[in-house]
Amino acid sequence: MQKSSGIVLAPPPRSRKASARVALVDIKEPARSLLADCFKQFGIEALLLTGGASERLKREKLEACVVHLTPEAAPVMESVRTSPSNNRMVIYGLGGSAQEAMKFSKYGVNAVFHEPLERQAALKLVRATQMLVLHEFRRYIRIPIITEIAIVSDNRRFTATSKEISTGGMSVKSPEEVSIGMDIEVSFALLTLPRIWVRAQVSWRKPDKTFGVRFDVKDERRMRIKEWIEAYLEN
Repeated sequence: MQKSSGIVLAPPPRSRKASARVALVDIKEPARSLLADCFKQFGIEALLLTGGASERLKREKLEACVVHLTPEAAPVMESVRTSPSNNRMVIYGLGGSAQEAMKFSKYGVNAVFHEPLERQAALKLVRATQMLVLHEFRRYIRIPIITEIAIVSDNRRFTATSKEISTGGMSVKSPEEVSIGMDIEVSFALLTLPRIWVRAQVSWRKPDKTFGVRFDVKDERRMRIKEWIEAYLEN
């Protein structure tokens, strides 16, 4: 149903009462209906915002938003991250790749719906991030976030893209070859966390070029990561 204010409500939830809201910012059909249905299955109500989205996201409390990864998305993300009520909002990008999301890394894009949009892939992403949207933090200790990671090992230096981060480590993706047990040092910045360096070790790897990084428990610099995550979840 469309209202004169430019806001379109998603169809009412089936049997599960919505306990959180996600803004679909200028998302067109058929992606709009597909995303609304995926979020609805996890008790998250979808709202379509058209025109004036930046102002509304600055003043109205919402739990998440989906934005196209285009230059026009920058003012929206800026509005979200500078809003007293929404600065920790979960931001989903809608685009083709993590590389596109990297252009907006300073805004802390949490996850990306890849295009062309597929229902099963979209459901999988919502399922993986729903606890963060629903504020059920006790069951969700990993923060999905996409940012550039600098990695150094011996005389080798390369970059990777983060997928999730926790107090103990992170999962990343890079075309570079790594081996389990490889000692590295990682460097990154996260929204309000200035760039940090911390020693780590590769703990697992998969054929799709993703691998796990476990922070060195003896490196006291990792405590800054722990403090940032706790502040992020408590906000």
